Amino acid sequence: MSEFLIAAYPWVKSLHVISVVAWMAGLFYLPRLFVYHAESVRAGSETDLLFQTMEWKLLRVIMNPAMVATWVFGILLALTPGIVDWGAVWPYSKAVGIVGLTWFHHWLARRRKEFASGQNTRSGRQYRVMNEFPTLMLVVIVISVIARPF
Repeated sequence: MSEFLIAAYPWVKSLHVISVVAWMAGLFYLPRLFVYHAESVRAGSETDLLFQTMEWKLLRVIMNPAMVATWVFGILLALTPGIVDWGAVWPYSKAVGIVGLTWFHHWLARRRKEFASGQNTRSGRQYRVMNEFPTLMLVVIVISVIARPF
């Protein structure tokens, strides 16, 4: 298995980066859709149904597969010999960022269900504030992996 992971490393890393980019795009865009949905759309209207369709497709067709692929390729990278220094702090600070993004993904999925059932109680402002969370986690992850200050 080790030889396979070493040989496949450039491909696994490429697929991991592609998956992360797709996932992050969704993590940035879905809360922005929620802002507009909460501020400008009347429940039960045609526009409400349009937003619900866009939110559902973004989550199910793009974000969920991208999150799963990010995790799968990331785990394969972590299992590749010589890639991760488990004695350093950076893999663990990166893991905190990854867990944070995964939590946020599931938080967004719950909010989508609230919109779908007409039970959203959050304001556009609350979604704007939450939209900053993936940026914070991205900063933690990128600095952890590239600068490795810990």
